[in-house]
Amino acid sequence: MSAIILDGEAVAARVRAEVAERTAKLAAEGVQVGLGTILVGDDVPSARYVAMKHQDCQEVGIASFREHLPATATQREVEDAVARFNANPAIHAFLVQVPLPPGLNEERALLAVEPDKDVDGLQPVNLGRLVMGAPGPLPCTPAGILELLHAYDVPVEGRHVVVIGRGLTIGRPLALLLALKRPGCNAAVTVVHTGVPDLAEYVRLGDIVVAAAGSAGLVTADMVKPGAAVVGAGTSWSGRKVLSDVDPGVAEVAGWITPRLGGVGPMTRAMLLRNALAAAERS
Repeated sequence: MSAIILDGEAVAARVRAEVAERTAKLAAEGVQVGLGTILVGDDVPSARYVAMKHQDCQEVGIASFREHLPATATQREVEDAVARFNANPAIHAFLVQVPLPPGLNEERALLAVEPDKDVDGLQPVNLGRLVMGAPGPLPCTPAGILELLHAYDVPVEGRHVVVIGRGLTIGRPLALLLALKRPGCNAAVTVVHTGVPDLAEYVRLGDIVVAAAGSAGLVTADMVKPGAAVVGAGTSWSGRKVLSDVDPGVAEVAGWITPRLGGVGPMTRAMLLRNALAAAERS
């Protein structure tokens, strides 16, 4: 068996085209969608990721705003930047790029973001909305994974999804999203992690497996049910090379699989644009 590739680049391009069309309609009505980023310090991956977000904004016609604080910034200076973005009517949604430098409190920074301007969907009020199944911005990576599965007609409703990883940005919100009683979700979800001694036994039960542990090659071919959909959402680094949580050999067993590059990452960025647009439409 050779798995169908879940091409995030292709699906993200379609999402960006949809966002560009809706953004242009808003602009014709006198509303310019605005997205902001607050970057603290000089973490290279974070800076690169922020730059890509602003490039995406330019591509779809969204105005972008950025504030770059030095690594020596105090907690008060970070929260003051958040307050400025909260108060700026031209910025409909924004994010504080994490991780923050040592000594700064990420939780306090996230709590300071106005919930309706939370483009990442990770502000506690919005996570509460997700728990309740209420409308609100969805966390970008979980929303992107779901969009990718739907784009390739991977059955989700009533299926068993195994999520490896319980992190705030992917594992926990993805499990909540997939379990919601709504069209396209309504799955049976099991959340496991690398501390589970019989991890492979759980993974073999999954019709869909999402690996979000940040452990290179964690999921191997012998752990996967033949024909399952396998999504590599966690990454790690070997020098300058990005490694997936999913071993390449899984492609010979799975029915669908994300590539090492161009799978979940582009979808996360596309959902960020969609969330910013939705914030502008709500306003």
